[in-house]
Amino acid sequence: MTSIKKENKGRNEPLKKERPKWKSDYPMTDGQLRSKRDEFWDTAPAFEGRKEIWDALKAAAYAAEANDHELAQAILDGASITLPHGTLCECYDELGNRYQLPVYCLSPPVNLLLEHTEEESLEPPEPTPSVRREFPLKVRLSTGKDVRLSASLPDTVGQLKRQLHSQEGIEPSWQRWFFSGKLLTDRTRLQETKIQKDFVIQVIINQPPPPQD
Repeated sequence: MTSIKKENKGRNEPLKKERPKWKSDYPMTDGQLRSKRDEFWDTAPAFEGRKEIWDALKAAAYAAEANDHELAQAILDGASITLPHGTLCECYDELGNRYQLPVYCLSPPVNLLLEHTEEESLEPPEPTPSVRREFPLKVRLSTGKDVRLSASLPDTVGQLKRQLHSQEGIEPSWQRWFFSGKLLTDRTRLQETKIQKDFVIQVIINQPPPPQD
């Protein structure tokens, strides 16, 4: 068993760009896929391996799904994660521990049911200040830290990035916000993301390297 570990650990291929194609046993909605993923990521670190590696794999999986392969590869390299077959389905850390990601964490099934109707895709009306209702929004940083922001549905991601900056000192330009595997632009309003209470937004911190002396 140990010899297999070492042999696989020695091989490392760059992350492949093509996402795995798979079909679910039953047609699932976007929300069901999200719940399935959340359940896996919440329980995976409890089984085996190191939490910081699981966090890095999660951030890399979200970045790859958002077609940011450069960022995904940088996250893997930074955490010294090796991919013997160029896929996140099977990975190893520098100690030789094995990590396996289920295919549903890497791409949606080909038979995913779309929940959005045509009416919902129309531009949302400009909200009036009187209907602002705040709620705590949980964001999980790629450093592994959870932060709660005070948000309301009409808020844009750009506004929330600035709030995170004032709370944690993270420059808005370093932040990449992902929800349900999709990259959120600064103009996206929370109400457009269909976010619900207790859902978590992933924030990948892409800090530039310090200037060389």
